[in-house]
Parts: sequence; C-alpha cells; structure tokens
Amino acid sequence: MRLFSGILMVAILGGCAPAVEKEAATSTGSLEVAPDVAERLAQFEPTDLVADVSSLSEGELRVLEMLVQAARSMDEIFLRQVWQGNPELQAELQGVAGPEMDAAREYFTVNFGPWDRLEEMAPFIGTKAHPPGAGYYPEGMTQSEFENWLAEHPEDEEAFTSEFTVIRRQDGGLAAVPYAQEYAQWLEPAIAKLREAAAATDNASLESFLSLRADAFETDDYYDSDVAWMDLDSPVEVTIGPYETYEDSLFGYKAAYEAFVTVALPAESAALEGFKQELPWLEMNLPIADEHKNLDRGTESPIRVVDVLFAGGDTKAGVQTLAFNLPNDERVREAKGSKKVMLRNVLRAKFDKILVPIAERVLAPEDLSRVSFDAFFSESLHHELSHGLGPGTIEIDGRQTEVRLELKELYSTMEEAKADVMGIYNILALIEKGVMPEELRETLEATYVAGLFRAARFGVHEAHGQGVVSQFNYLLEKGALEVDDEGRFHAVSEEFPAAIETLLNEMLMLQANGDYEGTARFLETYGQASGPLLSAIGRLDDVPVDIRPSYPQA
Repeated sequence: MRLFSGILMVAILGGCAPAVEKEAATSTGSLEVAPDVAERLAQFEPTDLVADVSSLSEGELRVLEMLVQAARSMDEIFLRQVWQGNPELQAELQGVAGPEMDAAREYFTVNFGPWDRLEEMAPFIGTKAHPPGAGYYPEGMTQSEFENWLAEHPEDEEAFTSEFTVIRRQDGGLAAVPYAQEYAQWLEPAIAKLREAAAATDNASLESFLSLRADAFETDDYYDSDVAWMDLDSPVEVTIGPYETYEDSLFGYKAAYEAFVTVALPAESAALEGFKQELPWLEMNLPIADEHKNLDRGTESPIRVVDVLFAGGDTKAGVQTLAFNLPNDERVREAKGSKKVMLRNVLRAKFDKILVPIAERVLAPEDLSRVSFDAFFSESLHHELSHGLGPGTIEIDGRQTEVRLELKELYSTMEEAKADVMGIYNILALIEKGVMPEELRETLEATYVAGLFRAARFGVHEAHGQGVVSQFNYLLEKGALEVDDEGRFHAVSEEFPAAIETLLNEMLMLQANGDYEGTARFLETYGQASGPLLSAIGRLDDVPVDIRPSYPQA
C-alpha cells in the first residue's frame, strides 16, 4: 500500500442524494488525490486493440456496431456495482481543476472508481475504504448481519444468495432486489440493441443467442441463453451479461456485468479443437481419488480464438482479461461443459509489452531464450480449460452444494490458482501422452515462472494475485524454484513436475471437501509475499503492469 504525502486537496461539492430503496452513498467532503496518480496511470501501457474484420460482410459490421452500443451499457451498470456512489463522484470530478486531475479522472476510469486495483483497493481519490460488499449490499453491512438475517428468515436464502440480486435495506429490514429491476435503466437500451442485432443478422445461432439474452436481461434467468451461447457459431462472437463474482469480496455471490464484442478467427480456433476431446481423459488423470472427480460433467467445451473489438464492464476494470471460460452456471457445465475463448490480440500485446521485459529482469540468464509466445498461449488456454475440470457440484454431510458456495469469498482466489497449476499439470501430461509437442517442455517452465511475476504485480489480495503468490511460495519451498546470488529465478526441472502435482492435489482436495477453514489456512501459509518475490518485483518498476486498451474500430 502506498503512503500519500504532499497530498493535493480537492473540494468536492455535496454528497449523493438518498434513494427510497437504495443505500445513500456517504458524502466524504473534501477528497485527497494521490500526488503520484500520473505515475500510477503510466503503469498501464496505452494500446490500440484492433480486430481483423477483413472477412466480415457489411451486414456483419452493422451487427457489430449494434453490439458495441449494447456493450457500453455494461460500463454504466458495473460502475454502480463497484459502488453506488461512483456516478455522482465521477460527475463531480469532471468539474474539478488541478495539476493531477486529468490523470485522476483517467485512473478513475481505468479502475471504475476511486480505488486502486493494483494497491489492494486502497483509495487514490479520497480516504473512503472500498466497501467489501461493493454496490451489491447495504454499505456497512457485515457478514454476520447477512447470515443472521437468513437464520431468522430461511425463506430468503435462495434470493439473497442469488448471483442476480442486490441486497437493500427496506422497511426496517433487508430485501433482495432482482438485477432486472435494479439496473432496468441501463438494461432496457441494451435489450433494444440486442434485439435489433438479432433481427439484422442472418446467422441463426447468433440470432438465437441475442434474442434469448435480451429475454434473460428482463427475467434474470440466464440458463437458456447460456446454452445458446455454448452453441454460438458465428463470425461475430459476443459475450454479454453478469458473470464473474470477483467484485463481491463480502461473500463472492454477486455477478458483475461485462461484455466482449469480438471477431472469430476460425482457422486458429480449428487448430485447438482437438483439446476438447482430451477433457474426459484430463479429468480422469487428475491427482485425486475418483470419488472427487467430476466424471459426468459435459465435455462439449468449444474453444474459440478471437480478436477483441470492444470490451465493457467488469472485464475492463484494471488488469485486462486475456482469455475466459464461461458460463459459470454449474447446470450448464454439467450438461454441456464450458466455452473457452482466447483473446488473440490481447495475448500478443501482453506478451510483447509486458512478459518479455519481465523475463529479462527476473529469470536466470540461461532461461531467457526459453520464454515463448506459444508457451504463453498454451498456458493461457489450459488455464481456461482447467476451470471446467475438477470439483464443481459437491456433497457435504449429505447436502448437495457447490465449491463456490462453500469457499465463499475465498473461492475466486483458490479457483484462479487451481487453474494456473492444473494448466501446467495438464500440459505436462499431454506432452507425455504425445498430444502436445515435446519441444513445448523446453519453454513451459520459464514462461510460467515469468508469468508468476506478471500476475503477482496485480496485487497480492486480488483474486489472481494472491493465488499466484501461493504458487510461488509453495514451489520455492518444495525446491522446484531456486534463486541465484543475483536474485534471479530458475525452475528446477527435476523437481518441478512432482511439486506441481502435489500442489494441485492440495488445492483440489480443499475444493472437493468444501473446506473454507483449510483454504484460509493454505492462503495464510503460502499467500504472503516473501522477500525474494518482493525484491524481484522491485526490479520491474519500468515495466508496465498491464495494457490500457483503446478500441479504434468501435
């Protein structure tokens, strides 16, 4: 966490007006702006993301334009999901002058609020702490208040723990408000554009998905549209809706709205399709007892490679997504598996601008030539594939539940770390099986180690960041990583595969047992940034932490 010295005081006029059934954002009076806000902004390298649209027809380009307009609504909704007071603060900032204010306004846009996502959500504007419940729960509500309410009102449990409701104070108590009602003002124009695009496209699968997703925005029932998204086969590949629950650090229940408007790359996608045939074997090969394996989960699991033309909402906040694996609904995963989407232009930008410079500063000299884009791409792909493997729906004391519900706010951290480790474990297994090339083994470890440093810089308490620290410390303890006299790191090939296997076993068993306390102990033991890691990160000050995308075609 940064210390703010020599702070610029900015007068902000007024607070947020209270609403009848919404929490009024607390006025903070005068706000402090971090004097190094321009340096913070510079950590994100401005990058134009351009999609290859050369194969699209004029009609498909018009559909893309409609989808971009729908996706912009996700920005407005997510801004409010981060904190209900964000829109008012954003408007006030527009009228404030000062030497740091242009950078402060832009950094507010990068972070979707006044909290620095690279600094464990510490404020860079004002002094207000980020509410753990973000904009999903009444500000100041604790876990115990929520749980006590459900103990007294068990009939509310389904609505209160739903991914698609917000919790508000009402009539002296608590109430669950459906997303469709809470965010109707911004969903309605998005619905109109989705239906307009559905009517304009001549692709049947895209028409089906867009129509069903427009319906889902009105009902908060996403099952049918998630199934249709799995079946989407179109030159225009779009993902839009509430998905990830990272922003809810109180319980990890509530989903954030996001959007990817992308252009499909069919040749690149076809080259990866063979991996989905390996998913049943990969599940069977996991280093846990068969009783904990998810052998009945669907394995349709399409893989898409795309270029991003525009992104909106949750995915655009702070560090940029380079690949994703959706949907998160276990019912869809059980029936059909999940779709893995690789964002080619984002991956290439991150490799060239960030990963290669990091490797030059933290890896032992003999490992520098072993960092490759193919390994980076493969690790990213198998990270996403791994989200669809391992425990999902589990049984605890005769009760059917999900890993997500049992691990609560720790789920995202453990799931991201599991996917990192399982991705490497699976690549090694597929190399041994002869499915992936043997030469990949030469570049896998070095690229993975450089990637640990890339992700650790996102913040050790960010879902991916703390999980990465746990991997680093565990592998160092097991002798799979070593540090030379100059503080540079080298993967010990003789120890690396066995350490990956034992680490994966520990993570999977925490999930299979729905072990919240054990997960907390694991993260407490391994999730603290150590001296060697912090020292190496200190040598990366001149390397961008991530890209700051712009979308010239949108």
